[in-house]
Amino acid sequence: MTRRTTDKGAVLGFIGGSGLYAIEGLTAVREVRVRTPFGEPSDAVILGTLAGARVAFLSRHGRGHRRNPSEINYRANIYALKSLGVRRVVSVSAVGSMKETIRPGDVVVPDQFIDLTKRRASTFFEGGMVAHVAFGQPVCGAMTPVLADGAHTAGATVHRGGTYVCIEGPQFSTKAESRLYRQWGVDVIGMTNMPEAKLAREAELCYATLALATDYDCWHETEEAVTVEAILATLHQNVALAKRVLQSIAAPVAALPACACQRALQDAIVTAPDAVPAAVRNRLALLTARVRPPAKKGSR
Repeated sequence: MTRRTTDKGAVLGFIGGSGLYAIEGLTAVREVRVRTPFGEPSDAVILGTLAGARVAFLSRHGRGHRRNPSEINYRANIYALKSLGVRRVVSVSAVGSMKETIRPGDVVVPDQFIDLTKRRASTFFEGGMVAHVAFGQPVCGAMTPVLADGAHTAGATVHRGGTYVCIEGPQFSTKAESRLYRQWGVDVIGMTNMPEAKLAREAELCYATLALATDYDCWHETEEAVTVEAILATLHQNVALAKRVLQSIAAPVAALPACACQRALQDAIVTAPDAVPAAVRNRLALLTARVRPPAKKGSR
């Protein structure tokens, strides 16, 4: 089923990372393919009910893991979830640990990001409309404790807070890079949460990350260097854990009241309405309808 217009099918969105290509326990399931002004999302969106909450699930890399981190169309993914009525997004991501205390298999709920990506479109607002959203607190403060509590209840060792450094990939870090990031005090390293979190903020979606540690990157002197084989071994355990966590948090996250994340564009758009080209205004209408007055007649 292909959707061209808004289909209010869910309030909570899950973005599944490496190894998480589906979630269990969904009822009233249907699959939609969403067309967006920014191209195709990574895959069809799965809509359903989980623990009483209407949710949308999107595989970030596509089912079968077809897209590397730089090939993911982050704008289309976030836009698609927004168009389906999603207001809150839980990102599930495999990460490397940058600290001895975060062991493979542990869960981290980070509250800060460092963006080292280089090749990715990181804003919806270009081509004639400019917006500067606040991003000092890049994750939703209301969501993170719910994620952490859910992971703890599911039996995980949980680290609350921390910094996620996002690299371009798809190659892993050099030892020099890994040691540098440790000097910066980062907690985990990944390749996918940027610009995903930035775009979620521009779309006025609450966003939080469930980061699943799979390895020690390459900095650890007594552990083997990170390999795909080692990651996959831990990943299978992490995915089973993630599915339990998502089932436990779906209802409480969906029930959270609106917060400042959902008003991020209120004073962020600096372009005068009459200066915005019609094509840009139309392309961004889904994102800006709440805050932008209609253009005057005769304007572009």
